[in-house]
Amino acid sequence: MRNAIILHGLPGKKEYYSEHYPSASNSHWLPWLQKQLLIHDIKAETPEIFKAYEPNYEKYVNEVEKFDITPETTLVGHSLGGGFWVRYLSEHPDVFVDKVILVAPWINSDHSYDINFFDFDIDPAIVERSNEFIIFSSDNDSSSNQHSAKVLLEKLPNVTSREFHEYGHFTMKSMNTMEFPELRDAII
Repeated sequence: MRNAIILHGLPGKKEYYSEHYPSASNSHWLPWLQKQLLIHDIKAETPEIFKAYEPNYEKYVNEVEKFDITPETTLVGHSLGGGFWVRYLSEHPDVFVDKVILVAPWINSDHSYDINFFDFDIDPAIVERSNEFIIFSSDNDSSSNQHSAKVLLEKLPNVTSREFHEYGHFTMKSMNTMEFPELRDAII
């Protein structure tokens, strides 16, 4: 059975505790994408990472491993969620999936944050352990995210790159919409 695991990015602590923002797994285009995939008979999960503003790799692993990760699975990650999938797949060489789609992936490659979430070596073979591996980036994302995308493109041979014009960090604010048909179409 085809399924997808859609992993959110890093919320700020203020945003995390605010009643005025949805939970990270229900923000931006994630709920729209989940519904679109369900309509197309793809079981879609959007795990919520507890206290995600304090990134802890083991917490992420515990959450995503609650779901089936099979050769029919599509892994989607936004920002830190994308960086998580790079580390997870690098550290789990036995995992083969259908697709990996990283949206504005962030791996802290410029060391802009003092966190150890990304203390790992990227395994270039992760691209070969999927049928399709795509990186979505935007020409006006932050310099840190643009640097991360550049590093990933250098270290991951045969990855497909799609650069968007003025999509920012692929958030509701930068895209002015919760819909993301390009991502839906890449999965379907």
